[in-house]
Amino acid sequence: MPPRPNILWYCTDQQRFDTIAALGNAHINTPNLDKFVDQSAVFTHAFCQSPICTPSRASFLTGMYPSAIGVNGNGFRSFPRHYEDRLITKALRDEGYDCGLIGKLHLGSAFLRREERVDDGYDYFQYSHDPKGGNERGNEYVEWIKAQGIDHNTVLRARDITSLDDYRNSHKHQGFGGFLEPTAENDNVPPHLHQTHWCTEKAIEFIKRNREPDKPWLLSINPFDPHPPFDAPWEYYRRYDPESLPGAHFEDGDIEHQQRLEAAGIDFQNRARHPEDLQHKHIQASYYAMIEFIDEEFGRLLDFLDESGGRENTIIIFMSDHGETLGDHGLVLKGCRFYEGLARVPLMISWLGEIQPRISDELIELVDIVPTLYELLELNVPAYVQGRSAASWICGGALNAPHREFVRAEHYAATNFPDETHATMYRDRRWKLVVYHQKNICELYDLEKDPWEHDDLSDNPDYAATKWDLLRKSYDATVYAHPAQTDRYGPF
Repeated sequence: MPPRPNILWYCTDQQRFDTIAALGNAHINTPNLDKFVDQSAVFTHAFCQSPICTPSRASFLTGMYPSAIGVNGNGFRSFPRHYEDRLITKALRDEGYDCGLIGKLHLGSAFLRREERVDDGYDYFQYSHDPKGGNERGNEYVEWIKAQGIDHNTVLRARDITSLDDYRNSHKHQGFGGFLEPTAENDNVPPHLHQTHWCTEKAIEFIKRNREPDKPWLLSINPFDPHPPFDAPWEYYRRYDPESLPGAHFEDGDIEHQQRLEAAGIDFQNRARHPEDLQHKHIQASYYAMIEFIDEEFGRLLDFLDESGGRENTIIIFMSDHGETLGDHGLVLKGCRFYEGLARVPLMISWLGEIQPRISDELIELVDIVPTLYELLELNVPAYVQGRSAASWICGGALNAPHREFVRAEHYAATNFPDETHATMYRDRRWKLVVYHQKNICELYDLEKDPWEHDDLSDNPDYAATKWDLLRKSYDATVYAHPAQTDRYGPF
């Protein structure tokens, strides 16, 4: 019996779907990801289950919706201990895998501290939630900088977020979601000291670990970038001319629409402004530069796998937990919205000789990753898993019906703001419906005619029948997004 494959799971933070050159973005430079596209099953329509870090990560690591696993937002003390066995990393550790994590975990609150862990399966643990705030307590990346004889305070800029009130006004803090333009003389964190680079260094260290022959490994690599603030190193930022970039997706009427949502108290990390007030082309340049740096480090890691002979028997996933508004509709950062730039993410899976390279526009959810992995590893998919495996058709099997007719996402008080807004998204091939619950507000977009969601049709009487049909479908999808029942024993 051949050895089970290794798993390299690379998850960036807050990377939009439209940030890879080979998939249609002519303004960004991503040569390594472009090459990876040719070696992978590529999903151009992959959607997160919450546009916020912790619920999204809890969801795609279990194959369950955030509301089903009971992790609906950021700021929880810890992941539910009674569900720790449902983390795929724990399950695979119990199957004999050597599991490691580098960078973010964010299954619990990391506010001013190292987050509290459950038995998550990771035996190798190099933790660095937020390199941009210093976070000296329990941050292995900071220790790595210190070990080089460097004062980390001279490298990492403090966020100055020290209380809940600071967080709730964090859009006013340049170091949280602002733009920090580097120069040759005054850089942000330089590449050789950057957390993105550190992630690769530690990944290579893990892969080279002395382990038993044929013992498989799973490595979860979680750089913080391209999460704001927009503070790319000068070496990468200088490669982009902001004025040559297209900037945000914005039309007249966007600000008025956002102000209507803001007036209803609907949560978001900042208030809408005209993209020019956000320096939208400059933040786009910095964001693209951060992703180009990730591309270079991801390529360095793949080169190491190739040179060490480990690539052939390694499943490689490249993805992100959710997107970034990046000035679209006058917004930056994230919160209770479900625009394509925020809910739609890159997703590519490679296994040379096993997974058939192709680019698919099938609708897929991040909850589908866990069952796909279980089937690729020839393990039974647990009954609690709510995702749908794509294993058979990405390995060359026929897809006789759409993988999914629709995708859904949730925001159930996901951000620590007073309104604790609840909202759901239902999106099929053409239509997107967003319901802001108990607000008497919804949004309806025709994605064929309006792919960047500027024309809300929810109050247009010509689309009333479409809206009510989608409301019914969305309600049904929400009702059925519950955990599986335990096995029935008898009739009563």
